[in-house]
Amino acid sequence: MTLFESAAPESAQLGLPINQSYKAEDLVLVHKLLEIYDQGQLAAKLKEINSPHCRETINRWVKGKASPRLTHAEFLFLQSLLPPKPTKKTTFTFIDLFAGIGGIRKGFEAIGGECVFTSEWNPYAVRTYKANHYCDPERHRFNQDIRTVTLSDKLDVSEDEAYQNIDREIPDHDVLLAGFPCQPFSLAGVSKKNSLGRKHGFECETQGTLFFDVARIIKAKRPAAFLLENVKNLKSHDKGNTFRIICEALDELGYEVADVNAPKGSDPKVIDAKNFVPQHRERIVLVGFRRDLGIHDGFTLRDIEKFIPKQRPTFGDILEPKEEVDSKYILTPKLWDYLYRYAEKHRQKGNGFGFGLTGPNDVARTLSARYHKDGSEILVDRGFSENLDFNSELNQLNRPRRLTPHECSRLMGFDKPGESKFVIPVSDTQAYRQFGNSVAVPVFEAVARLMKDRILAAKNKTAFRKQ
Repeated sequence: MTLFESAAPESAQLGLPINQSYKAEDLVLVHKLLEIYDQGQLAAKLKEINSPHCRETINRWVKGKASPRLTHAEFLFLQSLLPPKPTKKTTFTFIDLFAGIGGIRKGFEAIGGECVFTSEWNPYAVRTYKANHYCDPERHRFNQDIRTVTLSDKLDVSEDEAYQNIDREIPDHDVLLAGFPCQPFSLAGVSKKNSLGRKHGFECETQGTLFFDVARIIKAKRPAAFLLENVKNLKSHDKGNTFRIICEALDELGYEVADVNAPKGSDPKVIDAKNFVPQHRERIVLVGFRRDLGIHDGFTLRDIEKFIPKQRPTFGDILEPKEEVDSKYILTPKLWDYLYRYAEKHRQKGNGFGFGLTGPNDVARTLSARYHKDGSEILVDRGFSENLDFNSELNQLNRPRRLTPHECSRLMGFDKPGESKFVIPVSDTQAYRQFGNSVAVPVFEAVARLMKDRILAAKNKTAFRKQ
């Protein structure tokens, strides 16, 4: 018993150590939290409530050298660090593939969806995901490498075996969400598949890509709808070959892709986040509905205009008060000099390369995964003046700064202006990578709202067929 425990009042409500029978529950809670925080972070959290448990103590718990003996107050506090179970009634289910930190998931939860399966390979992104999204231990499974489910990395496994494994490992669901990476499709390996008597079509043409895994899951589970997301350049990737094969594969699987033949000049599948957040961020969105359900007629992403807010936040709205921003985010004189000279050199050549100095009423450039390196694409203007000498005292005092991670969270729509509810349990470097790889949340909330009636209609039809 610790000094803290021995001095505690004799009431569970006031801090009495939990009974011996609860030790296993305490350990389960600690292990859940260590999927999000490291031992030092968890010890620092406990210190906030004057708990005597240090990192060394937590390490002993993990190694089985001691058992946690948490007071009631400590248990409740640690429990509060986990995402709470949603109270809103759910009306359909979905899975979240290549999930990142859950940017697409948020929109579909907002319209009544329940996530029953998540796949994300990056361990740091997994930490952030688990810190912010409730995963029901009874109904949800977390997977890190989707290939262990689809068996796509095993050439000696038959297609039937692969589909059976997918059906076992992934729960039935109404909607599939996937922000899959873009890769070139190659016909390499086709001869090998032919020798094994494999089928052609998407099984052949998409092999070796992560879209292949998505396609296999769609074929095995037959969700009513899907939403696939990628960078705008997917359409031109590999001279258009990648996009063509994807669309042909989805058609082969029996799905109608919205606006699939839209003209280049006005393609509603390419959505710019600037109408929702103060950031120019174009992504391609592929929404598909199962053809046999007859729910696709008339659906177009052009209708997303109905959900564009009348007034989006300004860049200034997402910034923290000047006095609260740590000086570490201000560019060093050396880095600012380098970025300024680099931009000036290209400006003289007539090129547009260089930093993006962003004022409170500007629309920022696209936040990238490399933001942690120099922050050049979005620099917060702190009063730099082109009318003054670059090296003047005032200009040096007003050197621009990077966004903080919480400002990135607001810029991407995970938080609203003035909020810092989104938990960031990782380093700044990892946080910048995660937000830079993510989607603008309000965009996909709008797409989810656009899809909602069709999803529920499909839910009713499939339920009727099962009767």
